[in-house]
Amino acid sequence: MGSLLALGAAGVLFGDSWLAKSGFAWFPFLFAFLMLVGVLAPRELVRLFPPAQRPSEPLVTTGVILALLANWYPALRVQFSAAPASPWAMLVLVLGAALIGAFLLEMNRYTGERGALDRLGLTAFAMVYLGVLPCFFAQVRWLSRDADVSAAMLALVVFVPKCNDIGAFFTGTFLGRHKMTPTLSPKKTWEGFVGGALTGAAAAVGLSFTAPVFQYGAAEAAAFGLVVGLAGVFGDLAESLVKREGGAKDASKTIPGFGGVLDVVDSVLFAAPVAYLWFGLTAR
Repeated sequence: MGSLLALGAAGVLFGDSWLAKSGFAWFPFLFAFLMLVGVLAPRELVRLFPPAQRPSEPLVTTGVILALLANWYPALRVQFSAAPASPWAMLVLVLGAALIGAFLLEMNRYTGERGALDRLGLTAFAMVYLGVLPCFFAQVRWLSRDADVSAAMLALVVFVPKCNDIGAFFTGTFLGRHKMTPTLSPKKTWEGFVGGALTGAAAAVGLSFTAPVFQYGAAEAAAFGLVVGLAGVFGDLAESLVKREGGAKDASKTIPGFGGVLDVVDSVLFAAPVAYLWFGLTAR
């Protein structure tokens, strides 16, 4: 399963870059990956909520998919008009439509029992968590006109938090003594946290040599690795909070050996906005 995930990541990074150089700049591998996440992740998240507070799974899934599709709205618009377009405007429209849809659904099913506001709030939460945060990941692909540079940026968003996870796991396993978050994530240790941070920084420095992403070389890459790796840790802990509230160890059993889709993408969801901001402020 790990090999299949690595193969999928290679397609998103290198397959799309090759197609972009051939004049097909729609990034179909990235599109397929996000659509898969958009179908599976909302299902996992909604089913973690208590039944009485559980929002409509079809509504949340549809809203998330439309939010992710907003990233391709500018490319689609270019086919019919030369006028510039922003994916963020379409994303806001989708979020507003999803919230209105949730209100209409709750008004239709209202019987006087409490729970409607809980479901509305969780609908909004699910839309932001799975509909907005992944958009920052997708938009990194469009931060540079050079497909190789944007591929390197995307690789950093994926591999820095994941290498941080790996470094934290092994360091914590062999050297971990002091619990970091005993209630939220009992296996995490401060020793693992330090080991993960160093591993994430090293991964960023290594990947920085594949394309001219950082203006200030290895020093900026190391700083990026530390900051984005920390964001990834927060993303992992955020999903742990949701799972603890839902009384589950894993989001699902969709991916053998890993748990659910949420268990795979949790750290990247928080890392992506930080990386997008970093690249957006420092891009040449």
